[in-house]
Amino acid sequence: MVGVENKVASDKWRVTSNEQPGECPDMDTSATSSKVASYRDLRVWQKGMELVKAVYVITRPLPPEEKFGLVAQMRRAAVSVPSNIAEGHARKSTAEFVHFISVAEGSVAELDTQLTLCVDLGFCAPTNAEAAFGMITELKKMLNALRRSLSKVA
Repeated sequence: MVGVENKVASDKWRVTSNEQPGECPDMDTSATSSKVASYRDLRVWQKGMELVKAVYVITRPLPPEEKFGLVAQMRRAAVSVPSNIAEGHARKSTAEFVHFISVAEGSVAELDTQLTLCVDLGFCAPTNAEAAFGMITELKKMLNALRRSLSKVA
């Protein structure tokens, strides 16, 4: 088994001492620690949390008849992203972490589809969804890079 301190193969996922949670500067790792003590230190988790908040704002004005349909599905998919990152980080092996990162990638793809439907059905203006689509694209890249990096260690 690989300990938590050995899970992350690269420091680029660690929050540096001079940045605020939620920021995602270029992947400069000069001021980072080699250990990730908590999933909260992972930029990808922080970005996932930002996406959840954006999805809750986007889905708030949707029609009441969508409360148990598209609204619930979008919120559940969004919440699944940082939740799976956190759960994977808490697991005892890198292979398990990789699995949960893959599940988070699936949730991002689900949310991308659901947000596209939300716009196509006229429930959300494209301009209101633009930031969320940007976060989705960024999270896809970050999760893919993290999974590939961890797979080299596993």
